[in-house]
Amino acid sequence: MDISVIIPVYNRVNLIGRALDSVYAQSRSAQEVIVVDDGSSDGTGDYVRTYFPQARYIRQSNQGVSAARNRGIVAARGDWLAFLDSDDEWLPQKLQIQCEVMEANPEHRICHSNEIWVRRGRRVNPMRKHAKSGGNIFRRCLPRCVISPSAVIVHRSVLETVGKFDEAFPACEDYDLWLRVCAVYAVLYVEQPLIIKYGGHPDQLSQRYPAMDRFRIEALEKIIRGGTLSPADQHAAVNMLLQKIRIYTGGAQKRGRWQEVLSYRQKCAHYAPFAANYYTTPA
Repeated sequence: MDISVIIPVYNRVNLIGRALDSVYAQSRSAQEVIVVDDGSSDGTGDYVRTYFPQARYIRQSNQGVSAARNRGIVAARGDWLAFLDSDDEWLPQKLQIQCEVMEANPEHRICHSNEIWVRRGRRVNPMRKHAKSGGNIFRRCLPRCVISPSAVIVHRSVLETVGKFDEAFPACEDYDLWLRVCAVYAVLYVEQPLIIKYGGHPDQLSQRYPAMDRFRIEALEKIIRGGTLSPADQHAAVNMLLQKIRIYTGGAQKRGRWQEVLSYRQKCAHYAPFAANYYTTPA
């Protein structure tokens, strides 16, 4: 398996070294490591070029994490792609274990793993709703993102089939992608934690964009309109969409955002009839 590692980064000169160290400490090496600098102004580029000259360094103007990942995908030489967020860390056997699992199950094209969570320097236990799993997990993807980009190895043919990261999403771009992937592909899952996810940074997207369900609503509308879902999956997606719209509308109403309330109530009225009909795709 020829693996290209893609690391998007923006103004994380104090974190990118840990991520890169974890890649180069792997018991099974990747073919190449690509760092896509999304317009950093804090010296990240100089740091990478100085201390990790073996990495392929690509710089672009600031366009967001999706554009950075997509730039890496296009530049990658390997057939298999592994992503690592610049604030996360791989455990030493991450690539080896996932490659062994993929080689033993050659019919699969995507694999992810369990993870360790660290928030503000302390390990925390994820809630049950965040539990990871494998197989045909499309419906488990509906409430929230259940696959971490840093935990994935995926064959590039998957992204050629369903599309790359949607650059129109400022957040929840991973939720959108995994919906599209899991609607088509079964997912292999490694129960052993193979990554450490660090949280609590002020520059995380979840901190910069409150009320993330508005982006999940957009992603659900997108895949429902796409007409590619099975009747049962479409029914589940429409019901989840309606649930998220109602919750989001309730929050907007409490904050007096009446224009938004009206807009989302109209969405609800549009999709509600399809909740009971398995065989009709909303226009």
